[in-house]
Amino acid sequence: MLDESLLDAPEALTRADRRGLLRAAAEAGARVRTAIRHSAEAGLTDLKPDGRPRAILIAGPGTAAACVADLLAGLAGTGCPVVRLAPTGVAPAAGALRWALPGWVGPVDLLLIATPDGSEPGLSLLAEQAYRRGCTVVAVAPARSPLAEGVEGSHGLTVPMATSPYGAYEGAHDETTRLAASYEARRVEDEAAPGAPGTLWALLVPLLVLLDRTGLITAPVDTLQKVADRLDSVAERCGPAITTYSNPAKTLAVELADALPLIWTEGQSAGAAGRRFAATLAELAGHAALAAELPEALPAHGALLAGNPTGGEDTDDFFRDRVDDAAALRARVVLLRDRPADAGGLTAAPAARELAHGHDVALSELEPESAEDLEALAELIAVTDFAAVYLALASGDRS
Repeated sequence: MLDESLLDAPEALTRADRRGLLRAAAEAGARVRTAIRHSAEAGLTDLKPDGRPRAILIAGPGTAAACVADLLAGLAGTGCPVVRLAPTGVAPAAGALRWALPGWVGPVDLLLIATPDGSEPGLSLLAEQAYRRGCTVVAVAPARSPLAEGVEGSHGLTVPMATSPYGAYEGAHDETTRLAASYEARRVEDEAAPGAPGTLWALLVPLLVLLDRTGLITAPVDTLQKVADRLDSVAERCGPAITTYSNPAKTLAVELADALPLIWTEGQSAGAAGRRFAATLAELAGHAALAAELPEALPAHGALLAGNPTGGEDTDDFFRDRVDDAAALRARVVLLRDRPADAGGLTAAPAARELAHGHDVALSELEPESAEDLEALAELIAVTDFAAVYLALASGDRS
């Protein structure tokens, strides 16, 4: 059950947030700025590549690394194939994971490693394998971690992962700084919540800078600074001090509390944001969700709209006392679009609304304020990250 009263009690929310998730969400803009600085110090902004790689391979553990690969694949489009190397192993622990290069990888390919840990032996072995094949390696990992030292020893390039401690908030909006300061008194290390919001941007931004230099995507530094500003703006609108009535993230958390979210997305950026939202809901809040892209989402989830997602009819004793029965879990559509409604172009959104309303299924909509690709993506991810955090805290997850 969702404790809605907690959402409008900022001090109680802070006490309940033992994993520092709200702090991590609020500092996303600062992470971007720090990552830009680290990228410049590592020499990424001055790179002059000879040409584009034949293929890009991405390896790393957890939800954040998977989302990095998903986002880069969408942003690169048809300019270059982007392949995520999924780990194998007997457990999700760092020492048990292993990665392997496909047999065709060679000197004309680029291996990107993104990890918030840096102690995975499997990633160090992968970097060594790439070096033997002549494949260029670039890693984003914590400074002085075993992986960072190993990649540098193999003539690869390492960019230190941005941690954005308090004091690194130059240019951030006042609300973001205030939120960060409120958590500084009881600093929670990132390792305590590896899936926390903010980790994604620390891993993604240096790779955006790199691929901008190769010409595969368009992500100049001034655009990334605007992304940081947009993340700060979302932190102002979605912070714990903003009441549920005017807070889009808290409102979305309340709407999803007793529902199975069917996350329907339109646009490549929105597709990656929707898949991340579903993964973050599961990882942070323990809340199941399904994500699919329009228009394929309509037939794929049509049957879920018509029935009870918990399955089965109530065929037991009709005369039993139902006071203590759990409420039925009903579907709720969450429509994510990467363009404002007035941006024009073909859209399946009207058909999605008609299908949901035709089955008397509630629908939530979220779209960015502008149509700029990276800024729109940042806004969708930031709002849904805050929503997942509020749902986790108000549902009783304080671990």
